[in-house]
Amino acid sequence: MSEPIDFDHWVCPLPLRDTPQIVLGHGGGGKLSQDLVEHLFLPAFANDALASLADGAALNIGGARLAFSTDSYVVRPLFFPGGSIADLAVNGTVNDLAMLGAKPLFLSAGMIIEEGLSIQALGTLVEAMAAAARAAGVQIVTGDTKVVDKGHGDGLYINTSGIGLIPDGIHIAPQNARPGDVVLVSGMIGDHGMAIMSVREGLEFETIIESDSAPLHELVAAMLDVAPNIHVLRDPTRGGVASALNEIAKASGVGVALEDRLLPVRAEVAAACELLGMDPIYVANEGKLLAIAPPERADALLDAMRAHPLGRDAVRIGQVVEAHPGVVVSRTGIGGTRVVSMQIGEQLPRIC
Repeated sequence: MSEPIDFDHWVCPLPLRDTPQIVLGHGGGGKLSQDLVEHLFLPAFANDALASLADGAALNIGGARLAFSTDSYVVRPLFFPGGSIADLAVNGTVNDLAMLGAKPLFLSAGMIIEEGLSIQALGTLVEAMAAAARAAGVQIVTGDTKVVDKGHGDGLYINTSGIGLIPDGIHIAPQNARPGDVVLVSGMIGDHGMAIMSVREGLEFETIIESDSAPLHELVAAMLDVAPNIHVLRDPTRGGVASALNEIAKASGVGVALEDRLLPVRAEVAAACELLGMDPIYVANEGKLLAIAPPERADALLDAMRAHPLGRDAVRIGQVVEAHPGVVVSRTGIGGTRVVSMQIGEQLPRIC
């Protein structure tokens, strides 16, 4: 019989003691996820590349700067308005590489298939994955397949890893935000999370809410053409804009000040969030990015973003400040200020 785990030898174990078993919230991109990473995984696997806690690792190999990232997709249902787990897996990893400024090149595909999934459904998903890879200009060059017992896999889980090339002179990292920087978002927020929830909850609106799943590397390339000194890029997936900005604020030791009225949200997404008691700023996106850049490049960046189909709704939503380091706040419509904290767990499980 194995010995019980000695929590006292973990790094800062207190946040994990309150939940001695793993719960869904540990995978939701909120405070529980952050505690798991910072107090368990990071100390165990400690190295310089991992320490930045970016969307991927920037590696110097043979004189080249490579971006490397991996992600696993467990979304339920497998098919949803605007996409499927298959194209989501491609786009998500492509975007993680793009958030380092890299040109994505190659992906792997690991399939964990539940016994009983129909060959037709699997074939449809594989074709969707191939089409997404072609559209993103990447090749799936290696992979693995496992089958698990019926009742133990929810149909299909997919893991994708990716490799990309970072251009010379590009140094993007969560630690780079500076007071005075502007905070930009490439478009309407909350679409993906509400697309999933509208299907799960059977919500009907005048127009169908569709996932925004899309590869963002070409948008990023257009942005870097006019502003190679972008400080931070982040795709606000699990935990939404709120979690992404909290992570950046903590990593850089700065504050972030937003304005609620500037946050772009579709009317149907806002309605769905209100119905479900959710705040769009915490809802996941799969085809949007946050950019933090020096103020003198804000207008040029916005012009470049709006000239691209995936950035036509880009807006400035706030700025980086010296006050309240590590904390994100937002000015409300009635002139007050609210703290936009990182959620403890997860309000939308299994959305990516």
